[in-house]
Amino acid sequence: MTRRVVVAMLVPVPWSPPGVDLAAWRTALAEDVVDLLARLAQAEAAIATTPEDRALAEEIVWPGMRIYEIPRATVLPVLAAATGDGFDQAAVIAADAPDVPGMILGKLLRPLESKAVAVAPGGPGGGLLGVATSLPAPDWLADHDLDTASAQLLRKPAPAPGEVTSTPPWRRLRGPADLATLDVALEGWDNTRALLGG
Repeated sequence: MTRRVVVAMLVPVPWSPPGVDLAAWRTALAEDVVDLLARLAQAEAAIATTPEDRALAEEIVWPGMRIYEIPRATVLPVLAAATGDGFDQAAVIAADAPDVPGMILGKLLRPLESKAVAVAPGGPGGGLLGVATSLPAPDWLADHDLDTASAQLLRKPAPAPGEVTSTPPWRRLRGPADLATLDVALEGWDNTRALLGG
């Protein structure tokens, strides 16, 4: 049986809605992502954090969930840690997409049966929602953060462009325009919803 882990990476959150404390906003976004991952049936869940954000990780972690402390918020150290724990596949997800459906994460992992790397674009704001790969990660996979990476960037060093496949995008909450796209009909994202007063 394939052992999979989906890791919520605590990424910088530079913006919060008017009247909402930035630290509380960042905590709510990350907690909603972690809560979703903890309920996934086909994968284990973990959190990746830099030393500066360790306290936030400890605040939102579920019992028994791994915390990977990494030197900077980039993908390769997380994949290396998951490899060290014996996982066969891993996905690294930005912890600022509180309403991401589990189906989107499933579609990110599914191509790994035939592709080396799968990426989910981060919507109109750019960057990536997540990166998934079989473990250990391919030698040619370059290290990137999720804010500035793109499918094109990850394809450049690949032996063939088809080794990196794109899956359906999901936007991250990185600014006022993204906030307007939240769908109140979607289940989950309770902590974020509470901060927004609904």
